[in-house]
Amino acid sequence: MEEQDNRKAYYSIAEVSQLVGVPASTLRYWEKQFSGIHPRTDNHNNRYYRPADIDLIKQIKYLRDEMHITRIEAIRNELSAPRRRADQRQHAYEILLRVKSELEAIRAAL
Repeated sequence: MEEQDNRKAYYSIAEVSQLVGVPASTLRYWEKQFSGIHPRTDNHNNRYYRPADIDLIKQIKYLRDEMHITRIEAIRNELSAPRRRADQRQHAYEILLRVKSELEAIRAAL
């Protein structure tokens, strides 16, 4: 989530769903499957995610959608790899997306 310089302390499940592009039902499922996602809940069981939770959710989504790793166990293994190969790949992917966006903006301006 490095694109956000002024992060909030907590985000609602609706905000995370929109930010990451994953349905709330998927977020709830991933909470059960990945021990690193720990949203806080209030008295009404509303979920509130920390930026660290969102970063992990983005990594899971990246592994699933971009790396085509669909098995939960395989995603867990990738996330637990030394120095998290997923971190490096996702970071490179995000840089490429920004470069692509900037190049498209330049092309449109020409």
